[in-house]
Amino acid sequence: MGRLDIGVFIHKLQYMVRSKKKNIILIIDAPTALALKPIKDAKEDKSQKYRFMLLYSKKDYLGKENKEALKHFDIVEAVNYNSPDSIISALSPYRDEILTAYCRSEVQIPNFQKVIPHIPYLKTPTTESLEWSINKYKMRKRFYAYDKSITPKFMLVKDQTKTTVKEIEKKIQFPLVIKPASLAQSLLVNVVYHREELEKNLRQVFRKLKATYKDSSRAGIVPEVIVEQFIEGTMYSIDGYINSRGKAYCCPMVVIKTGREIGFDDFFGYQQMTPTNLTKETLSNAEKVAITGVKALGLRSTAFHAELIKNDKGFKIVEIGPRIGGFRDELYRNSYGINHILNASTIGIPRIPQIPKRLKGHSAALKVFSKKEGIIESISGMKNLKELKSLKKLIINKKVGDRARFAKNGGKSVFNVIMFNKDRSSLLADIRRMEQSIVIKVASKKK
Repeated sequence: MGRLDIGVFIHKLQYMVRSKKKNIILIIDAPTALALKPIKDAKEDKSQKYRFMLLYSKKDYLGKENKEALKHFDIVEAVNYNSPDSIISALSPYRDEILTAYCRSEVQIPNFQKVIPHIPYLKTPTTESLEWSINKYKMRKRFYAYDKSITPKFMLVKDQTKTTVKEIEKKIQFPLVIKPASLAQSLLVNVVYHREELEKNLRQVFRKLKATYKDSSRAGIVPEVIVEQFIEGTMYSIDGYINSRGKAYCCPMVVIKTGREIGFDDFFGYQQMTPTNLTKETLSNAEKVAITGVKALGLRSTAFHAELIKNDKGFKIVEIGPRIGGFRDELYRNSYGINHILNASTIGIPRIPQIPKRLKGHSAALKVFSKKEGIIESISGMKNLKELKSLKKLIINKKVGDRARFAKNGGKSVFNVIMFNKDRSSLLADIRRMEQSIVIKVASKKK
């Protein structure tokens, strides 16, 4: 037995001989600094002292763990998610101490599904409801069966033949959206308005499908493509929580500005802002549609993230995920003081989520893409950005020498920004200053 094995054995033995106390939050995540968020946020709950157990993939991360991050967990177990024996062995010493289970990332949901059968007495989502929530085709089928009014027309596409193109034109009509069934962040999402665009974009999506799934850690999922009716309107999103009895709690609405609205031929979420200027009645209608979708998917004991489109006929659902939304923790915390991750990680206890309503100020999250694709030569204006009074957080994703690609072609943003200001007009002014100062230059294509 090696030194590491002896250490793990002693650690397990220490837990087994202690008096059993049911206070472990089981986290299914990657062994990175991002997985620490529930631990940091749980410290705000003075009434409870939780312990945290991280379960992660031995196959994908062994030897690539963030050692400093792992030190903050009370228990760490690397498992083979394809081996029930491996999961059982990791969980068995603590089975009487695990209070609830939490999965932050959509990429980790398939692993969460494999853990659920081995924690049968905890309040968790069902494996089926998670499958319906991460596969957009299955999601649409559930919506259509439950309530046709909340979903646009859709169909599964298996190839780019002329027969398929004609079928799409007949069933869905233009304009329409092409999207992978199991990818997030608007990767490979295309809006098309006529047959030539449809044929071209179908070819591009199918050509890049397998590689993009692999790059997005979805290699074990069968790539699928769906097309659906494109609905003109304003995009909104709303996060919330649903307990084991179907009681749903909604957080404040967020308005989204897409890349198309700022001149990109791309559908990524460029800007998210809260609060919105919607009336109480409109907000109530949006919440009803979101909760209808959550219940159509059979979700329970989980956080949810609902994306909606609003036009003059009301709201329709773009998609619903069994997780918190991107940047949502920062937006809700800055504007309302909501501890979103603590609420999300403890809804399965069940703990009633705390959702303060008093507005502290206005928040925005932005994803900044290059206006052209290619190798990044320079990024100017960052000094001016860092001096803005509204700036709360800057996340750099790409640097000079990296390749910039649009989201519709499988790319991710060059950098992300979180902003906050008590005054809405001051926030908007700083966003404008950022947009005017940032210039991302890419290398010209060789002739």
